[in-house]
Amino acid sequence: MDFASFTAKWKKVALSERSASQQHFLDLCALLDHPTPAADDPAGEWFTFERGAAKHGGGDGWADVWKRGFFGWEYKGKHKDLAAAYNQLLLYREDLDNPPLLVVCDMERIVIHTNFTNTPKQIYEIPLAKMEEPRNVEILRAVFFDPDHLRPGVTSEAITTDAAERIGQIATALRGRGLEAHAVAHFLDRIVFCFFAEDIGLLPEHLFAKLLDKTRDNPAHFAKLVGDLFAAMAHGGDFGLETIRHFNGNLFNEGVVLDLTPAEIDSLRRTAHLDWSAVDASIFGTLFERGMDPGKRAQLGAHYTSRADIETLVEPVVLHPLRRAWAAVQARVETLLPTGGKATPAARKKADGLLHDFMTRLSTVTVLDPACGSGNFLYVTLQMLKDLEKEVILYAMSQGFSAYLPAVGPWQFYGIELNEYAHDLAQMTVWIGYLQWTHANGFRITDTPILRRMDNIQCKDAILDLSDPDHPREAAWPAVDYIVGNPPFLGGSKMWEELGRDYQEKLWGVYKGRIPGASDLCCYWFEKARKSILDERCISAGLLATQAIRGGANRAVIEKICADMSIIFAISDRDWILDGANVHVSMIVFSREFSTDRMLDGVPVAIIHASLSANDTYTAQQIVENTNIAYSGTKKAGSFNY
Repeated sequence: MDFASFTAKWKKVALSERSASQQHFLDLCALLDHPTPAADDPAGEWFTFERGAAKHGGGDGWADVWKRGFFGWEYKGKHKDLAAAYNQLLLYREDLDNPPLLVVCDMERIVIHTNFTNTPKQIYEIPLAKMEEPRNVEILRAVFFDPDHLRPGVTSEAITTDAAERIGQIATALRGRGLEAHAVAHFLDRIVFCFFAEDIGLLPEHLFAKLLDKTRDNPAHFAKLVGDLFAAMAHGGDFGLETIRHFNGNLFNEGVVLDLTPAEIDSLRRTAHLDWSAVDASIFGTLFERGMDPGKRAQLGAHYTSRADIETLVEPVVLHPLRRAWAAVQARVETLLPTGGKATPAARKKADGLLHDFMTRLSTVTVLDPACGSGNFLYVTLQMLKDLEKEVILYAMSQGFSAYLPAVGPWQFYGIELNEYAHDLAQMTVWIGYLQWTHANGFRITDTPILRRMDNIQCKDAILDLSDPDHPREAAWPAVDYIVGNPPFLGGSKMWEELGRDYQEKLWGVYKGRIPGASDLCCYWFEKARKSILDERCISAGLLATQAIRGGANRAVIEKICADMSIIFAISDRDWILDGANVHVSMIVFSREFSTDRMLDGVPVAIIHASLSANDTYTAQQIVENTNIAYSGTKKAGSFNY
């Protein structure tokens, strides 16, 4: 078959999807000189029609055609909604072994969506009438023979870094003109959200980019139109001829628009053309924060934590106990619904109840990051919880139950952050991450309003309450299921210099008897997490610190943890590259759920000591031979007067 014959045949065909789809695909195989599924894979193990029909007794529709490592392919009838077909593939892509290409087709056009890990999505559309054009032939051959040929050349991380640098440059320019720093941060948060909302379809297509194009030389017109758009997003309504959805939340409560110069508007205009749907929300906030306020976070020693490090810590704190519970639910469901057998209505009702109860449990899990920065720990934890929720939804559907609606969301996540920039960013990061995940996994965003208030992320000091400066108190943390985070890195010898003597003395006074005075700053987070667990206001906590946490004065807080509960997971010494410097960190997970499942540096152990070792050979012992010989001299601790 040649392209002219293929086009002529399928231009006339008016058959339904069910009647035409397999023949259309077989003709494509003939056109491209590619073996058919039955010829290439007679057993249907890696290249087949109707992938999913035999999995868990599930129904059809997981993919009309599937070739492992190449594509999942979904057909629709002519002029049908291909976006719905794509969402269906997104929903089931994990069960298709996450193919690099997701293809939808209505016999008049073939639309290829790339699905490579850590790359922005790219779409290729091939109309039937233009199928024989050289570039379209090249794309089709890549789909069948070499999908890697369609891999985007830029990564999501590169787009994220570029976006953050550009926004940081604009922020610097605005602050350089004397504009109030927090107003700059809040205004740019809303601009960034508009960029993102436009690129995932929550705002009409190219709306904000067109606004910037139209007003690039007219700052007064820019201010008016952006103010009108923000007002429409706050309440829902009309913006010109477009209907704007109701966004609300905390983000659009204030409609203040900053006065920008033509050059600043043009910078925003160029920034708008990045692919904001590909921005990695888990790191974007931190990168943006550096550009917005490069000095403030460094003062407390808080730094960027990679996604891999976050996942390593979150998995044993939050996901491991939930996965263990989920495995138990699955085992019970499968005893009620035997494979190949017919379950009684009572058994199906009980199984449905078990699945519903577990979904409810996921939707009520609460997580606190008490040093949340710009929200990267919160977002990655949210995404991991959403992934587990999706797994439950797909499992329930494979067992013939109606699809459960996703219910896990930002409202389950709590944060404490002292820095105003980071506090604002944390709210935006979590919301962008949630909406991005929902969009990328085939679920529709139907909530009205789209955003909710995020009062559960508080802007305050996490360890010291100075609302009454003469009577300082320990800061309060909310009761949650799990605590995760990266407390600030600041050595005990640096605290007076960075935090001020008055603050330090009040801190020592509040925590007297609980934390030695020479301890590093992060020890206060470990102590508060221990107390939360002991008071049954938390189940487990996982915190990251420098490896110095296991020695000297710092170790006292870990010893108290070991006395009151178990360390169930630890990495004693991990390389952690920070701005080119090799820092060594420790990760520690502790819980009141005493468990024999303990992992130290990737190896199962019976116990983990305060020294973060399985054999406590690191406890300091007195060297009798040095009695009256060794002496530690004076150490400079205050100002030098002469």
